[in-house]
Order: sequence, then C-alpha cells, then structure tokens
Amino acid sequence: MAVARVVHTADRTLTGRQLASLLTPPAEGRFGYRELARAVREALLDGRVALRLRLPAERELATVLAVSRTTVTGAYDLLRESGYAHSRRGAGTWTALPDGQAPTPLGAFQDDAGATIDLALAAPQAPDELTAALSSAAAELPRYAGSQGYHPYGLPVLRAAIAERYTARGLPTRPEQILVTTGAQQALSLVLTLLGRTGDRVLAENPSYTNALDAMRGRMLRITPVPVTETGWDTGLVDAALRQTAPRLAYLIPDFHNPTGHLMPQEQRRELARAARATGTWLVADETLADIALDVPAPPPFAATAGGGDGEQIVSVGSLSKSCWGGLRVGWVRASSRVVTELARVRITADLSGSVLDQLVAVALLDRLDTIVPRRLEELRRRREALTTALARHVPEWRWTVPPGGMCLWIDLGRPVASSVAVRALRHGVRVEGGSRFGVDPGTHEHRLRIPFTLPEDVYEPAAERLAAALEGAPGRFADPALPDWVA
Repeated sequence: MAVARVVHTADRTLTGRQLASLLTPPAEGRFGYRELARAVREALLDGRVALRLRLPAERELATVLAVSRTTVTGAYDLLRESGYAHSRRGAGTWTALPDGQAPTPLGAFQDDAGATIDLALAAPQAPDELTAALSSAAAELPRYAGSQGYHPYGLPVLRAAIAERYTARGLPTRPEQILVTTGAQQALSLVLTLLGRTGDRVLAENPSYTNALDAMRGRMLRITPVPVTETGWDTGLVDAALRQTAPRLAYLIPDFHNPTGHLMPQEQRRELARAARATGTWLVADETLADIALDVPAPPPFAATAGGGDGEQIVSVGSLSKSCWGGLRVGWVRASSRVVTELARVRITADLSGSVLDQLVAVALLDRLDTIVPRRLEELRRRREALTTALARHVPEWRWTVPPGGMCLWIDLGRPVASSVAVRALRHGVRVEGGSRFGVDPGTHEHRLRIPFTLPEDVYEPAAERLAAALEGAPGRFADPALPDWVA
C-alpha cells in the first residue's frame, strides 16, 4: 500500500471533558503522569483521538481529571519526548505520531495462484441463483439490443426494482430518486465529486472503509475524524465535530460498520441527522452492508429515521456486492431527483453508462433476494463461528467482540504490532490487513487486524495455524514501544 497524502482539518481543539471521556482510566482509578501519557497514546493509536488535534490546556485537564497540574505537565512532557505530541509556542500541545510510525506496505490485491489464504478481502462468493439470473437476463437482452445501449441513469426496470425495495424497507422512494452505478465505490466517488470541492471538510468515522477514505484523499478533501470505539459512536463528539468544523459532507457506515461491525442505534441516527441539518452538512450513508444482519433485525434505511426535513440532505449508497456478488459491479445512489440528475451528468464523464447485461442480471437477483439473503446469512454465521473457534484455539491472546452483522472481526492484538504481524503472516501463507489501512491517519489502529469471515469454513483452521506459526519465536519483534523511562 502506498500511503496516500492525508488532508484534513488541523484546527480542532479537544476540551478537557471530551479528552477525559476518551481515556481508559488506570486500574487504581486515579491517573499518575505516566498512566495519563499512556492513556492518551493508546487513545491516539486507537483512533479515538485524532492526529494534529490540540490537546486541552494543562490546568483545564487537571481540573477535569481531579489531578495536579504537575501530573498533566509530566504527561505532556512524556508524550512530546516519545513523539506522540509536539508544542508550538503560543499555540498549545498537538497530537502527533513518532517518526517512522506508519503501516508496512502491503498490496491491496494480489493475483496469487499459489497457496496463500487471503483473509483481507471481505467479499463473498456468488449465490447459486446467479446461473438462473444469467439465463433470465439473456432472455431479456434481445428487447434492449435494438437500442443504443446507453442508460446513464440505469435501466428503468432496475431503478424501479431498487426504489421498490427502499419503499418496502420503510423509505418511500420513486425510481427517479435512484441512480444505478458501477458498484458502491463509483456511487461514493460521484457523490464526493458533485458535492465536494478541493479543500472542503468531510467528516468520516475513524476507523472507516479504506477505499472510501482513499477517495476522499484523492479529491483533496480535508478529513475530520470522529472515533468509532468499542462501544460504537459518541453522538456528543460527532455533534461537536459538526459544530466546530461545519463539514461539507459526512460519510457514515451506520449498518454493521466496516471494520468494527457496530450497528448505529435509531435514536443516534435521528440525532446525527438533526445535527447535520443544523450545520448544512450532506450526510452520506453507506448502506452496502444493511442486508447482512446476522443476530439482529435488518435496520431500516438511514433516511427513514430522519424526522421532518432532516432527510433532505441525506444521500444513501448501496450495492449488491455483499448480499450477492462483488463481481457483478452494480451499485446505486438514492437521493432527491435533483441530486440524481446532477450525479448522472457527472457520471457521463466517467463511463457514460453501466452494462445492460449486468443490470438485467441485477434485476433478476433482486427478484430472488428474499431467498438469497437468508441463505447468505446462515452461511456467514457458520463461517463466523468457524473463524472465532479457530482463532480462540491458536491465538488465544487476541481479543474481539462478535459483531451483530457485517462480514468481519475487528481484532485487538493487545499491542501496536499489526503491520509486523501482517508481514510475517504473509511469509507463512496468510494475507491479513492491519488496522492502519482503515485509519484516517496512517500509523493509527496498529493494534488491530480486520479479518473477514467470508471464506468456506474449512479454510479458517489452517489459516489460524499459519497465523500462530507466524507469531512463534518473535516476541521481541513485536515489543510495545514504551514511553521513555524518566521522571519529570
């Protein structure tokens, strides 16, 4: 992975209360200066605290934590000494990462004909219904062969089918509110191109879907990160980020968040819709994983939870990649008809139109989705169980929370060593992706791995064996970079 340039806002300040809410307190219950420095460093590496963020004044934080100002001064000194903070005269103390703290490059895709087990791509195999859908599409294709074949908005029959599905899920939708795209990635790229301009701020979860972050970076948008932690979203922090930076866009994955697997509660959705409305921010809801509800009911569309006029600035993105097959490359945008018209104009400059044949296959698959999805969910439950069982047996020191949906485990290694683990694992025939790939800032989330459970069950036992073998004999290579051992 070539680390893309990161462009995001650098003018945010954490209040003492905000920082305190993001820190894990010591077992003793009261922070010493070393415990405070370590807690701030862990929050930074975990993405709860963003890079280039101004820390609260020493006196303010001391008051909130009920410690002496000397304790906070000592902690900030330790953070500066170890490279996790720096100070500018008259401007305060800002978060940072030590020189060289960055993820080890690994290719995002590998055409490997060998025996490598790929645990990096969260992509299921095609359903059995694909063959019948292809036959159905082939039978329909002659009806379209007499036309020019270009449908920039998408085939009318597919737009109608997608709109009907939104309506059935609780969000009344007309076909003219749907733009069919070449996958959800193109859908997001079109939205960013239409609604964002170079230098605009965009709020994004941290961690988040790596290809979405790369799309923002490629358009030179300034990313304002908000953390998604073990407990999910902090509405207060998101609201504060919206008010402080008034971003042009906010990109959210509310349904079985990639990579953490969290499901955003309905009340939080309403609160965020109201907050975005107040700041004039476009909310882009990536609902690609909405159907993958393993242990809970499938959520309604994000825009369906917004009250009053709060849904007017919500743009939804979806696709058939997770519920059916990524090889189909059919996605969509659901927005107002005006926005859809503008998106279609942008889309024409990219690829004119999608494949008619693929869209006809998508129509046939949507007609069979009520059969496909339940079987897909049962398959993923079995695979999730196989993965967690194998990892618990071979790498019992790793920790994770079983997600209620989605396709991945977000694994806590306990130490910021994910890039080293990924390199050694690849030598042992397993490709895994470290957490840094999903962070807004390279070098964060280094204590995490994202491992999907989309492969057949019998793959995970040998994969876990190889991961365990990769860890053997190298504890020194994975040492936790400690704070300097000195006393202020």
